[in-house]
Amino acid sequence: MKILSVEQIREADKYTIENEPIESVDLMERAATKVFEWLYRRAPRDKTIKIFCGMGNNGGDGLVVARLLNEQEIVPQVFMVRYSDRMSHDCEVNYYRLVNETKVPMFDILTEDDFPKVDANDVVVDAIFGSGLNRPPQGVTADLIAYLNQSKAIRVAIDIPSGLFADQPSALGFIFKADYTLTFQNPKLAFLLPENDPYVGRFEVLDIGLHPRYLEEVETNNLLTVKAMVKPILHNRTKYSHKGTYGHALLIAGSEGKTGAALLGAKACLRTGVGLLSVHLPKVAQLPMQTAIPEAMIDSDDSETCFSTFGHLDAYTAVGVGPGLGKAEETVRALKRLIQEVQVPLVMDADALNILSDNPTWLAFLPSKTILTPHPKEFERLVGKSATSFERLEKQRELAIKYNLVVIVKGAHTTVAMPNGTVFFNTTGNPGMATAGSGDVLTGIILSLLAQRYSPEEAAVLGVYLHGLAGDLAAEEIGQEALIASDITEHLGKAYAALHAK
Repeated sequence: MKILSVEQIREADKYTIENEPIESVDLMERAATKVFEWLYRRAPRDKTIKIFCGMGNNGGDGLVVARLLNEQEIVPQVFMVRYSDRMSHDCEVNYYRLVNETKVPMFDILTEDDFPKVDANDVVVDAIFGSGLNRPPQGVTADLIAYLNQSKAIRVAIDIPSGLFADQPSALGFIFKADYTLTFQNPKLAFLLPENDPYVGRFEVLDIGLHPRYLEEVETNNLLTVKAMVKPILHNRTKYSHKGTYGHALLIAGSEGKTGAALLGAKACLRTGVGLLSVHLPKVAQLPMQTAIPEAMIDSDDSETCFSTFGHLDAYTAVGVGPGLGKAEETVRALKRLIQEVQVPLVMDADALNILSDNPTWLAFLPSKTILTPHPKEFERLVGKSATSFERLEKQRELAIKYNLVVIVKGAHTTVAMPNGTVFFNTTGNPGMATAGSGDVLTGIILSLLAQRYSPEEAAVLGVYLHGLAGDLAAEEIGQEALIASDITEHLGKAYAALHAK
């Protein structure tokens, strides 16, 4: 699913109006009807719906919703926030329709004295400002937003919470705090960034029937990863295939005291479907690996405690390095040699990334389309601090482009930046996955897909989606609080089944 800019959203509306064709006021009716339907299904009947409408098209949406609710004998209260002397044309049309065709109670808000009482028995609908806002709310409007945020009412935003900028950092103190955001056709970029979560709440995308030709042809470098996008990537297994068909992965992981990371990565790699797995380990980690995961082969390091050397790489179809690796001097030297010699797809995580951060000139020597999988702190060590998530996103994109890499920054809506500058925002996963070892599991998943000859871009997008989906299935079964990294691995089979299902 494409994530459109504010300008592209305007163009989509314009194209639809001209080519469907449809009057703009009727397109507003269609969009607002979707909001009404959501409210009609969800809003408790014992609560009063209070709709706060601005003077633009977002306010017009709120006025349509009020009229449609009234037609179903649910009488809302409407509050016109008079921050301007003029209404937009479509807002004005729907204002007079509401006045002339209904007896919905309507009130003006000009000063703080006009603020109504709002409590837990209310549903507050925010239709004050839309996505075209380009400066923070001021004066009485800012005060109203702060007042509504303090209430215990259920808060619903139409299209975008008032005060939130869709495509740039916002002044975070002046934004409506929605429990639910009902957005039109496509998600806004701001919805997918962590600092905006307290304002967006749970967002749902409502299909308002914008012209499919425009949506198909418009170009964007931000995409939302959904099942329909991921499912076609999956390879089908053939009847006469054998273990060699599905690749031979090499996982370089573990050091004294950090064997668990190697175990987690190895198990995930096998569960994701690789044909053969060799794990390069220091001697101290070999017995635990052989005991816990008999399916894995051992490639022994000369060192007792850490990664210090490796043999020929010719037998492998992909290499993963980093989980539990440590940063011993001999490990640093061995990693440098690996970067110089590896000729197959490579995924780097954890301490491999920390060593890379200490030696940034090595970035230029990474094999084309190497996959990096940092969490936010590891990413910060690689590229420096960012003032906002928008800035961090652009640094991620720039890193991928500059060095021809696939860069994954883990978190809610894990982002995958491609060498061409496209960024995919993941839609699976949950807070229960914020647990030790979850990243090691992701490394194993991606390594397995690379070894099975998925392209680096496919392995990254599919791997992140599978990882999150397995985590969601695990959370459904045992709850988020009890979830541990190995639960993600144990639910990979169900995640595959869910993807394959029609």
